[in-house]
Amino acid sequence: MTVESTAARTPRRSASTTGTKSTAGKRATAKKTSATAQNAPGGDPELVQLLTPEGKRVKSAAYDKYVAGITPDELRGLYRDMVLTRRFDAEATALQRQGELGLWASLLGQEAAQIGSGRATREDDYVFPTYREHGVAWCRGVDPTNLLGMFRGVNNGGWDPNSNNFHLYTIVIGSQTLHATGYAMGVAMDGADSAVIAYFGDGASSQGDVAESFTFSAVYNAPVVFFCQNNQWAISEPTEKQTRVPLYQRAQGYGFPGVRVDGNDVLACLAVTKWALERARSGEGPTLVEAYTYRMGAHTTSDDPTKYRADEEREAWEAKDPILRLRRHLEASNHTDEGFFAELEAESEALGRRVREAVRAMPDPDHFAIFENVYADGHALVDEERAQFAAYQASFADAEGGN
Repeated sequence: MTVESTAARTPRRSASTTGTKSTAGKRATAKKTSATAQNAPGGDPELVQLLTPEGKRVKSAAYDKYVAGITPDELRGLYRDMVLTRRFDAEATALQRQGELGLWASLLGQEAAQIGSGRATREDDYVFPTYREHGVAWCRGVDPTNLLGMFRGVNNGGWDPNSNNFHLYTIVIGSQTLHATGYAMGVAMDGADSAVIAYFGDGASSQGDVAESFTFSAVYNAPVVFFCQNNQWAISEPTEKQTRVPLYQRAQGYGFPGVRVDGNDVLACLAVTKWALERARSGEGPTLVEAYTYRMGAHTTSDDPTKYRADEEREAWEAKDPILRLRRHLEASNHTDEGFFAELEAESEALGRRVREAVRAMPDPDHFAIFENVYADGHALVDEERAQFAAYQASFADAEGGN
């Protein structure tokens, strides 16, 4: 497996499915493709970009200073982060398909947005993720195997949030932005020199919790960065079904800045997030960062994106792959050699083995734990359901004994 090979892991639409697409479906696909072409990196003059898809470094008067001192070793570090994060993600997807995890939310295609922003944070900053921020967790020092316990059903997160200033994953869409805002208000009241960053997606941007977070953070000048990974699809709903303007422009209505960054450009994501976090720490209040990227895989492993996305759209975004983009830049700048890539490939495979072995060594979930946290003092209906479930489980043992 090469370090870029997982970019094309998504299933392709069969010929029969393509042939039966309705006229309305064709019109919807054409509309979506047109909108994507207009807003794609390189086609939007308001989008911050420091690396083109071909790996060419471009200048930015506003943001160059935030990456001016980056060294070749640090560039290789960003590349390594993205490659290992993608390898971990690929292994987790395979484990789910093999029945070892109940579900998995892939970050495929969003590595630059997560690694760039994650590496922009300081140790004393606090991060509030959703459930797809595996790359940010990597940057915060959370062991990848701890992320998988929740998806296997053996724990509620597997790590101490205060050890890494990285909150537990949040499944309720958008609610973590309120948690982040409240935490940031507390940071400001304490007079601490730190910032908070909250991650969410384009789908979550339509939630009321996010709107409330924007209001409170603006009114109280909270030191929080709202980092929206706009991967274009809220499960099967495209972004234009949710907004008439680019998402970053929503910040204007609340009275704080918004900026759109090329979410497949790790340097641009690093620079813009550094700028936003510095604003927060210096008392200038919140910022909305819209990382314009693309979910190259499924929403989760229970989803089939071929039912609502055109292959041509995905293929166009694969050409903007964040890992390949930085590799081209490293090679063109003579910042690396084949030995580096070979060593990283070996490290990648070792990580995959470690993750696979760790997950398979995890205990099976306690099937009855689900009944223990419904009511504080118990409930007759829960007791009845527990008894029914116990009888159901016992029926398997009886069947095995009969054989």
